[in-house]
Amino acid sequence: MKKTRIGIVGCGDISGIYLTNITGMFSSGLELAGVCDLIDTKVARAAEKYNVRKYADMHELFADGSVEIVLNLTRPYEHYGVTMAAINSGKHVYSEKPLGATLEEGKLLRAAAAKKGVQLGGAPDTFLGAGIQTCRKVIDDGLIGRPVAATALWASPGHESWHPDPAFYYQFGGGPMLDMGPYYVTALVSLLGAVQSVCGMAHTPHATRLITSQPHNGTVVDVETPTHITGQMAFKNGTVATLMTSYDVQKHNLPMIEVYGTLGTLSVPDPNCFGGPVRLYRNETKTFEEIPLAFDYPENSRGLGLYDMAAAIEEGRKPRAGVDLIFHVLEVMSGFLRSSETKTYMEMETAPEPPEAMKKT
Repeated sequence: MKKTRIGIVGCGDISGIYLTNITGMFSSGLELAGVCDLIDTKVARAAEKYNVRKYADMHELFADGSVEIVLNLTRPYEHYGVTMAAINSGKHVYSEKPLGATLEEGKLLRAAAAKKGVQLGGAPDTFLGAGIQTCRKVIDDGLIGRPVAATALWASPGHESWHPDPAFYYQFGGGPMLDMGPYYVTALVSLLGAVQSVCGMAHTPHATRLITSQPHNGTVVDVETPTHITGQMAFKNGTVATLMTSYDVQKHNLPMIEVYGTLGTLSVPDPNCFGGPVRLYRNETKTFEEIPLAFDYPENSRGLGLYDMAAAIEEGRKPRAGVDLIFHVLEVMSGFLRSSETKTYMEMETAPEPPEAMKKT
């Protein structure tokens, strides 16, 4: 595999693991060309640590003909503008989640990438790790029989007590569905296939949030997006799933994801991680047993989807974390919010096939 040159826009908190993995775990296929950010201290620190070019801005990065894929690590409400500018410059783009802050932004980005003939993909790529890939094999091998139902839950009291800059989680493009929902919806789609319809309810218990973390301790943030969203997903294969995402739950004791089949139950590991544990209940054993992970990448492998995109471009295939998947996930998440507003079921317009399973080595 040849080395594909990567230019990074955004040097915030999430950039650290990408920089580490691009220059380490995935250095056989990826090469870091340079970085840019609106905050000079952040970009200077990253450029010095990894000995790469510091671009003055994203437009200078896009003008660099050696950059093949732009990695968009900006805030959610900035994803559309950065990704669209990169596409219009003829670059392939891999974006942090979500693809866009709205379904309309996603549609425009998908159309622009198709028109330009460039690949568009993005996070999360945790579903490519050992944990969820092992779960997929369990389901594909029929160990729980035919899937009939699933539950998925992510809930916390919010980010204002620990995150250094939590305001954007409560602004346009934020909220628990667009923030954490991508991990859960992507995992379920990779395991069960496309979603056919959704219905949802959304709630905003607090009009403001008080930041108690440093350096913004004492700042009051207006809440511009629902912070508790719950609903149902009907999959094309007949499975019905319940999903809840919330910034309004102090503590819970429920599983993150479980899939219920005619012959057993599958306990899926944290979809924000790449590893396990994977636990399987079968009617014959009458107990949950931990299943050994059968695939690579159990560790924090963020950038795996980017690495796969580079390989896909070289091999002439679709990336596993490509636009078909990430747009469908955005459509599903947007469907919950639109369903809550309109009090109707939302039918999905897209129905992608599950991404190709990872190869075992």
